[in-house]
Amino acid sequence: MNSYPPEFLVQLAPVMFVAGLDPPPPPEPVPSSEARPAQDPFAVLTVRLRDALLSQRTTAIWQPEKSRIFQTVLVEKDVRFPPRKVPISPDPHGPAHSSLSPLTPSSPLHPDGLVAPIWVRKHTALVPSVFVLFIRLYESPPHHMPRSPLDPPHPDRDAEERRRDAEMSAEIALRKKSTNERGIKLTVVLLASRKLLDDPTLDTRLTFVRRQSGLDYRAALFVLSPVSPGELSDFIKSLHQALYEPAVEYYTSHSKRVRRKRNRHAQAASSYVPPLPLGAAGLARPLRPEGWTVRYEYKMACFAEFRGEFEVALKHYQDAYSSLLTMFGSTVILPPRTKRWAEAKVLVDCISLKVCKLYLYNNEHALALSQHTIHTRRFSDFSRGWGIGEESYEFWSWIARQHRAFAELLEHGTNVTLVLPIHKPVLPGPSPAPPGLAELDALRVLGLNPANALQHPGFYYYAAARATERRREQFLALLETIEASGSTFPGFANEKKVDHLGIVVELYTKAYELFKKHSPLSNGHGHGRLTLRIVGRIAETYYMAGKFDMAVRFFERIAKTYRQERWGAMLRPLLTTWYKCAQQLGDVELSVKILAEMLAHGAYEDEDDGTVLQEDLLSVLKSTVPSSVEEPLPVDLSDSEPIFDTSVVFWSSEAHVDQRVAFQLSISAPSDVLISAIPFSSLAIYFSHKEEPVLVHHKPDASSTARIQRVDLGDLPLEVASESEGYLRWEKGGTILFAGTVSSDVPLTLTVSRIVLVLREGSWVVNIPIDPFSVRDGLIPTSRWLISTDPIKFVSPQRGGTADLIVRYRPHRLQVSVEHQSPAYLDEEYPIVIGVNNEDDRPLDVLLDVLLQPTEIDEAVNTICIDDEHSQSFIKGVALGTITPGRTTLKTLYLKNTGGVGDRVLDISIQSSSHVAQDTSEVLRTLLVPTVSSMKIEYAVGYFHSRGPLSGLTDLRTYENDYWDDGEGGEALVRARMVCMGPWGVSVETVRLVRKNGPHARVLECSLDEDEDDVTSEWLPGDEFAAMCRVSLSLEDEPGEADAISSPGEYELLWRRILPNGDHGPLSTSRFPLPNLQPPRTGIIALLELPSSAKLHAPVHARLTLRNHDSSRSANLNVQLEPDAADSFLVAGQRSARVPTLLPGAEARLVWTLIPIECGFVRVPRIRVTDKRKARLTSPPGAEQPPATEEEGVSVRVFDLRRDERVENCQC
Repeated sequence: MNSYPPEFLVQLAPVMFVAGLDPPPPPEPVPSSEARPAQDPFAVLTVRLRDALLSQRTTAIWQPEKSRIFQTVLVEKDVRFPPRKVPISPDPHGPAHSSLSPLTPSSPLHPDGLVAPIWVRKHTALVPSVFVLFIRLYESPPHHMPRSPLDPPHPDRDAEERRRDAEMSAEIALRKKSTNERGIKLTVVLLASRKLLDDPTLDTRLTFVRRQSGLDYRAALFVLSPVSPGELSDFIKSLHQALYEPAVEYYTSHSKRVRRKRNRHAQAASSYVPPLPLGAAGLARPLRPEGWTVRYEYKMACFAEFRGEFEVALKHYQDAYSSLLTMFGSTVILPPRTKRWAEAKVLVDCISLKVCKLYLYNNEHALALSQHTIHTRRFSDFSRGWGIGEESYEFWSWIARQHRAFAELLEHGTNVTLVLPIHKPVLPGPSPAPPGLAELDALRVLGLNPANALQHPGFYYYAAARATERRREQFLALLETIEASGSTFPGFANEKKVDHLGIVVELYTKAYELFKKHSPLSNGHGHGRLTLRIVGRIAETYYMAGKFDMAVRFFERIAKTYRQERWGAMLRPLLTTWYKCAQQLGDVELSVKILAEMLAHGAYEDEDDGTVLQEDLLSVLKSTVPSSVEEPLPVDLSDSEPIFDTSVVFWSSEAHVDQRVAFQLSISAPSDVLISAIPFSSLAIYFSHKEEPVLVHHKPDASSTARIQRVDLGDLPLEVASESEGYLRWEKGGTILFAGTVSSDVPLTLTVSRIVLVLREGSWVVNIPIDPFSVRDGLIPTSRWLISTDPIKFVSPQRGGTADLIVRYRPHRLQVSVEHQSPAYLDEEYPIVIGVNNEDDRPLDVLLDVLLQPTEIDEAVNTICIDDEHSQSFIKGVALGTITPGRTTLKTLYLKNTGGVGDRVLDISIQSSSHVAQDTSEVLRTLLVPTVSSMKIEYAVGYFHSRGPLSGLTDLRTYENDYWDDGEGGEALVRARMVCMGPWGVSVETVRLVRKNGPHARVLECSLDEDEDDVTSEWLPGDEFAAMCRVSLSLEDEPGEADAISSPGEYELLWRRILPNGDHGPLSTSRFPLPNLQPPRTGIIALLELPSSAKLHAPVHARLTLRNHDSSRSANLNVQLEPDAADSFLVAGQRSARVPTLLPGAEARLVWTLIPIECGFVRVPRIRVTDKRKARLTSPPGAEQPPATEEEGVSVRVFDLRRDERVENCQC
């Protein structure tokens, strides 16, 4: 923006003149021995006021905030304003115009000028909107002040104060007169001490000053005393707030005045312009109506900008811009290449930038970019009509200026408040779009046109740099024309002074910095590809400017990334320019390195047949000497494109120690570059298992015209270096194949680690390392084995990894056998015999590892055992000793399985090692052992009520610890049925019940108590064995429905497996726990006790026991004996009885005497027990029903103790 007047570009703000704040004189030097005098508080206040007022707002291009802050200008008290009108004729009554009007002959715009920057400077530096005058209020000396409020005033004080106030009022009135002529608001700030503020006469004095000076009553008079910086800042803010409205009114009145003049001019203007009088052909025409419209619209836009009305300012700027376009459209109104034409061009460019800026203030980025684009396009069309088209340097100079100014505007904005838009494709919504909008949404998803999207400033700096390059090209073309013809052109002398390349470097540098700032990192090296492209343009510019050292520095930075990312198309021209820089600098070693890299990238010019690079390299080597003759020059091409296509193929992928394997190394030359004359003297091949290389020296006599040459290296030794000879010259696309055999005495991965090609010419020795596994871009790496050179025939190895050879020790020959009798039984120590036979010719040390895989069987606990080692998962490093050739070693592994049946998996590892270090081998076996149960046991449980009397509530024995109460629990009879289930028979030695009495269950007796050791026998598959036991039960005080009594014991069987040969295996123990007991829960029950048989006419007794096992509720029981005529008994006893209330835990007994009168199976009279406590009263649904009645009670079940058994079955 430096090429445009700053007055046309800065952000306009209300201007405030401040007078009376002249800087105080510097203090006089004081000797160090004397005390420094105290500073004058008003001098300090003056300095602070100056700094605070000037720091409120600074002149800047980008200031979008609409704050009520003035732009302050410090002036003298007697400052004069420029005259408003200047008479244009000697007649005092003649018309008068502004000194800057085109109608004034002395004006720089006379007669047809538009707007000059001095007009804007007039309203920003010469004429304010408000005028603030600081004056020190007179204070009487201390000896004139009364010592106390009761003392009379000094006789001279009032007169002196009145005189001083009158002088100050006259000074203010004089300034008031000059500001009133301009309509400028005058405000006076009186500086007074804090002591004077408390003076009661201050208000009288202020009233006198206001009246005498003619000041307004609103925001015209302030009093300020020396205050702190914070209070001073508040005062300045309040001052700005108070004066902002008068400032807006001032600029509004100016706008109204200009609008009236525009309207009068529009009414009086005519499209007809009278011709000039005769003899006035050389005189300039007056300003046309379009020009006056531009002036008025521009002035109204500036005044609106002063007021902070950016929308109004934008409208007027656009109208002025449209009028200027009309003027530029006619060469009659604005003839090209004239002074007024150049001024109008500057004005229209600045107005366009103003329009763009105001659009950006409202975040209307698309409109701002559209204004910039349309302005550039329209005036490009105008330039072609003026004869200043793309073939002129002036056109590109203007284009570069537009892009640069727009970039600087964006940079100003982004450094403060402007946020650039993020351009990302907008995905269509989930709702279906109308048919007409569906295609539009699809186009939006595809992307965005960069020309219609606002970019960051770096993009426009880059465009300016490209335009400047075109400017230089046109300038150089014109320079050649002028030198050939001897003619000249307007402005060419000034153009010759321009440093075009310096401007290009500056613009590219700014573009690079901004691209790096705004662009995301597109690779892992901290630079995007576009930023590197810009750096490349900078380097090329330095090259054109003759700054070759700077260009080389930039080329080194760019080439590093281009090599890593394989950008050959962009690296090839860069290397060409880099080589030219090295030639100009005289750096021969750099030239050799660059030429070697250029050989890898091939021909760099379309007309090049591939021989230029070879000739350039040979010319450098023959005509120069290296800086150091003692050390060879290394040329590192590891990150660059390789010169040769190389491949390594081993005949087999694996080999044993000391076993020779054939290999082939092929090196192929490029097909587009000739390197046959390059004097390669030797080739060094380095293998990964050898320090010394295999050297192949060049042998000129071994030349061949075959496309593929074969060099036989023979059997390569292990430790000493070997040397061979071969023809080391490559034709275009030629291949030299190096073949031989290699071996290793230690296990490793063998490959070709590196290849070094040595070039010798004169005193030059150049080492060119070659990657053994590299191909040029665009080629597919292939592995081929040459089997014939005449004719040429290849075979393809049918495997991957042909470039590596894995060398291992010869595996040990061990025969492993596993013997066992499947399946295994639960709870037995299952023997597994592992046999290891050494079939090798070496004695081997053998170790055994056994891993028991975890199982998903519930409650399964498995154990393996070898010798004295026991483990539930892994036994490691069981030494089997040294096994000599032909010998066999056996080791027995025991597997014990408990829990559930299912398969168990064992992983057996046999590890062998010889007396040579790292010569190890391993044999793996996986063993699946099915496991079944040797026995199956089934339980049947019967529950019986207790026949004994219940303990009463007052029985103190129930509170003793060892008291056993089985009144509610009764007894359980557990019957066991054991079945031999496995495929093998077992020899049972002992069967017994192991008691585990608990707090709620006790085993009373068992059928095995007397003969547990007399059950020794052999059980074959399908054999059964039975046992039973009686258990007494004591329930909890408040048992739950799901509570069960844990098992009170378990059956223990000691047994041995019967092997197929009749022998018995190791002793095993199986345990089968008794089932958990859960007797039926009863509340109120009735137990009937009757004899099983009776004699005719002999009385027998029937006893009915009533028990209340409820824990909290009592029972009201009714017992009713219901005899029938068909009964075979005579009954003596109560027919219907009401039992007293039966408390929880209590019982009652009723007895009847029965006399049988018939023989045979006869029925006992029916006994019915009812619990009235559980009866419910029902209410009738209607109000007219009879009252509630008592329902029948709940029947209580009567148990016959002769058949009192409840059976449950379970299985283990």
